[in-house]
Amino acid sequence: MKYKKVIFVGRRATCREPMAMALLQREVPRYPVEVCARGLVVLFAEPMNPKAEEVLAANGIFLPDYRARQLTSEDFSADTLVVTFHQNMKEKVLEMEGAQNIVVLTDVTGDELEIMDPYGGELLQYEICLETLGNSIRKLVQCLQNDSQNETDEYGLIL
Repeated sequence: MKYKKVIFVGRRATCREPMAMALLQREVPRYPVEVCARGLVVLFAEPMNPKAEEVLAANGIFLPDYRARQLTSEDFSADTLVVTFHQNMKEKVLEMEGAQNIVVLTDVTGDELEIMDPYGGELLQYEICLETLGNSIRKLVQCLQNDSQNETDEYGLIL
């Protein structure tokens, strides 16, 4: 199954989520898909975390108009893949009305460790997070690009 939209979901959508979104958007020529980030607890349209913005800029990636948005039941559809960063968040998203196609990024990519949340840490932690996300996003793109000849899971992603 080809997804037309990928949503990265986290608590506030101000750190890992926009970083992952930006990294996947950079891959769009290889896998054309709409990419966005959403949060489960977004009280207002908060900008991206300044340290996350700084490490993205240091890598030539800019999201000047980014603002966090709340995940709603309208975000779910059969051709939308919702990606979380840990099992606990996946379970919270699954509780929402209409939730479908929810995965943990590392479950899809086969990475052993979940991607750490650098929120509140030093700049180095944000840099490590971005590097780790970059590796996982490249693997996610490979999973999304594989065709139906391969064995897939319930989400249409390569096993």
